[in-house]
Amino acid sequence: MNSSIKNTFPESWVNVTLKDVGTSVTGNTPSTKDKSNYGAHLPYIKPPQLNNCLIRKSDEYLSAKGAALARILPAFSVLVSCIGNLGRTALNTAPVAFNQQINAVIPYEGLNPKFLFYQAQSHYVRSQLEEKSTATTISIVNKGNFEKVNLNLAPINEQHRIVAKIETLFAELDKGIESLKTAREQLKVYRQAVLKHAFEGKLTAQWREQNKDKLETPQQLLASIQQERQARYQQQLKDWQADVKVWETNDKEGKKPGRPRLINAPKINTERDFEVPAEWELMELGTLAFESILGKMLDKAKNIGLARPYLGNINVRWGAFNLDNLKSMKIEESEVERYSLESGDIVICEGGEPGRCAVWQNTGTPVFIQKALHRVRFTESYSSRFAFYYLTYSTPLERVIKHFTGTTIKHLTGTGLNKVQFPVCSLEEQLEIVNILEEKLSLIESLESEIYRQLKKSETLRQSILKKAFSGKLVPQDPNDEPASALLARIEAENATHAVNSRKTINKETGETTKQGS
Repeated sequence: MNSSIKNTFPESWVNVTLKDVGTSVTGNTPSTKDKSNYGAHLPYIKPPQLNNCLIRKSDEYLSAKGAALARILPAFSVLVSCIGNLGRTALNTAPVAFNQQINAVIPYEGLNPKFLFYQAQSHYVRSQLEEKSTATTISIVNKGNFEKVNLNLAPINEQHRIVAKIETLFAELDKGIESLKTAREQLKVYRQAVLKHAFEGKLTAQWREQNKDKLETPQQLLASIQQERQARYQQQLKDWQADVKVWETNDKEGKKPGRPRLINAPKINTERDFEVPAEWELMELGTLAFESILGKMLDKAKNIGLARPYLGNINVRWGAFNLDNLKSMKIEESEVERYSLESGDIVICEGGEPGRCAVWQNTGTPVFIQKALHRVRFTESYSSRFAFYYLTYSTPLERVIKHFTGTTIKHLTGTGLNKVQFPVCSLEEQLEIVNILEEKLSLIESLESEIYRQLKKSETLRQSILKKAFSGKLVPQDPNDEPASALLARIEAENATHAVNSRKTINKETGETTKQGS
């Protein structure tokens, strides 16, 4: 018993260590090179399965041969993750084997295993595991330190009452959590349905009918887009010619400015990936956008110029940018226009999660893109917000996925991105769709935030229940209960007797029992 812990529980309780209440065991892994060690004989538990739950099955099983090499726990042992994500727990309701990232306690007879299981989930125990971890990069609690973790031990009858009360309260809490999770999934479905209706033209069908005499036809819109693309190209050409003259004046120092790429003529797709209203058209991105380029290659040995901040894949989230601790790379003056971002540019991930994207808004400091990202720039007649929401909707669909390359690791190359078909409707309708979507999606995000807040609150409530339970405040004490000290003394006596008996041997000739070493 640990007398240094402050007594914050009833007088009938005692503070003990895990070593006082059970046998500690660390798991192991039968050789994975020998496939015959694995089969369908015995559940084999790893930390991801420890989710404060009861377990009798597993994602992986050992064969009879593998089980003979494993450390096996009897039913109703308490398993605790002791490497990495400390304090994940489970109670097995059937014998299991387990790996070396888990320490377990086989409770002594006379204790309620669930009393130990629920207490292992408490902040009181988890905080001790964190304090006793011995590594810096990955937290590790070895068996010796694990056995030193303190528990508050109640009289056995009170243990039963506490477990019953916890399970009643947790059942009610879990019902609420399940309802919240169901609502969260329903919001995801509703969100995708809203986006689907937007890009099938259903969201604005009535609006389109009311404004049909005022809207541009797709042909008129495409003519405007082509005119704007051509005007921007001519301006780029002029700027390039001026840059070349400056480069020549400076004795051709550095790379020669790159000539702007010719723009492709707009082309309406006759083979459609999906259906749109009669008033709309479909176009591949390569002939719709003014510009679609991949960022600059990171090469410390070859890159020259000034060090400038850039975005990598990790900086682009869905609909937002993480600009904390931006890295920098050397970019020449002649490369600034090509790799810099302007407000309204869509930045799209090439790998990692291909298609993940956000619309850039100027921050005041010029920022550039690295080769893991695409930058797509539209003309004034096509809304980048409209394009962003379309990609948000369509990236999980076959119409975009079919343009990915790679088997294990997927990529969305420039060629693939330029072949993705985008819906084309009048700018007025694009903006109307964006307005409706932002209103509806804002409401969805607000509801999702409230669900998240309620789920966090549920976890706080769960810990509050556990704190009350293991400080003796969840159920009333019964003065007729045998104190925990007597229970502990009885366990110690039984263990001592067992230890003595385990050191005795039987003389095969006489049948007499003798102590080992006598």
